[in-house]
Amino acid sequence: MEDYSVIIVGGGLSGLVAAYELSKRNVRTVIVDQEGEVSLGGQAFWSLGGIFCVGSKDQRKFGVKDSRELAMKDWMDSAGFDREKEDHWPRKWAETFVNFAADE
Repeated sequence: MEDYSVIIVGGGLSGLVAAYELSKRNVRTVIVDQEGEVSLGGQAFWSLGGIFCVGSKDQRKFGVKDSRELAMKDWMDSAGFDREKEDHWPRKWAETFVNFAADE
């Protein structure tokens, strides 16, 4: 077993930056993450670096038509929720997230 001065829990962007900065100072560091090396990056990896916005000021400024209804339709179409009982909580999460993303 190797000795490390710092253990970073989570290989998201913050964890990776912390590891990088520590490595520049020759601090022995290890990153522990639930994902394998090929998918390090946390949510940035899974979202492809995208940001989920609904009807934001910048979208309106550039003429992008968006709304809570459109965002929910897009989410439901891509998620393929088709089981009433089993998909209840995932559907509620989608609604909550869309409402959060729509609030400025």
